[in-house]
Amino acid sequence: MLREDWPTPEEGLVITHFLTVRDVARSREFYADIFGGRVVLEENPAIVKVANSWIIMNPGGGPTPDKPDVVLEPPDRPTTVSAFMNVRVADIAAFHSAASRKGAEFLTEPIDRKAEIRCYMRDPDGYLIEVGQATGMLEGIFADRPADSGR
Repeated sequence: MLREDWPTPEEGLVITHFLTVRDVARSREFYADIFGGRVVLEENPAIVKVANSWIIMNPGGGPTPDKPDVVLEPPDRPTTVSAFMNVRVADIAAFHSAASRKGAEFLTEPIDRKAEIRCYMRDPDGYLIEVGQATGMLEGIFADRPADSGR
């Protein structure tokens, strides 16, 4: 494998996304198939390079010496989210169509929010993934703030 296949910078840093998953093989194939990723490592941990980033996946587990008192587990409540992956695409209609044909399930069709066209999907473990295409924001047009945001 080539050095650029691995999330190991020659200088500075790279940011990867780690997911605690229920079934490594199923999640690995989801990210490789839906996002056109390349499997760098099958497991322990699974690593899939997607575009210019990496998704690292392992099953949950108890504390380790370097993270005492921390237990990793996949999400258990799909209605509560504290973080999610944000994926930017060049053509959201094409991505939505291709991903849907491959079995991806979206919460809604892509919605035009003035600044961007976006929609959300879930991975096999229920992680939320925003998929969006920048539109108006490239011209200084941004989405309206939610009425209850207080800002």
